[in-house]
Amino acid sequence: MKEQQKTWELELKIIKKLWLKIDFINIDYMKKLSKRLQVEKNKIKKNITYTIDEAIKLVKETASAKFNESIEAHISLNIDPKYADQQLRATVILPHGTGKTLRIAALVPSEKVLEAKECGADIYGNEDLIETISKGILNFDLLIATSDMMPKLAKLGRILGPKGLMPSPKAGTVTNNLKITIEEFKKGKLEYRADKTGIVHISFGKANFSVEGLSENLKAFYNSIETNKPTGVKGKYVKKFTLCSTMGPAIYLDNTSI
Repeated sequence: MKEQQKTWELELKIIKKLWLKIDFINIDYMKKLSKRLQVEKNKIKKNITYTIDEAIKLVKETASAKFNESIEAHISLNIDPKYADQQLRATVILPHGTGKTLRIAALVPSEKVLEAKECGADIYGNEDLIETISKGILNFDLLIATSDMMPKLAKLGRILGPKGLMPSPKAGTVTNNLKITIEEFKKGKLEYRADKTGIVHISFGKANFSVEGLSENLKAFYNSIETNKPTGVKGKYVKKFTLCSTMGPAIYLDNTSI
């Protein structure tokens, strides 16, 4: 029994040493990372919420990474998504797009494959596309399906669901009008939803967008959030509105200025 206790104590010491090494690595990494971030954070006033124009100019200024960063909005809402009347899931068309190239797949009956191709789908098919997906090959960003193909997608829920790729009428990805649907998503239509903590995350442009372009995209998004306000919301709807670039610091926005 004593020998077993000694073994446990030795194992515990080894584990502690390993955790200390990991902590030192993390601390060293954070120090290196914070050098650039500190410069950008110094540009932001503490405990200040900015107007939309001020916030967008600042988020562009703090996007200093060596690539064209995405500009993101994170909105904390006064909702509890576990209740049906406090869930938020909708679509919005950003007037200036997201700056990303969207690869769209269309699941259609065999007689509509040519139509899907002509409408601009990057990948198209029916049974062959279902077989490809069933193998875990998801070489697309968005999957659109006609309503008559949805029953065949049921068995792929475990593959598509966790990736957020399962078509749904609410998201606008189940349609019988392929031309309009594909055109809208190519132009900048996107789906958003509140996560389990009630926060909506969205990328609404790139750092190289103009201030006006980002502002118009953000206004379209915020108007959609307000329009699709869940019926179960009580009291103040928006708790916190934050903008940032992919690698930049958080900038708090006064949503009343939108």
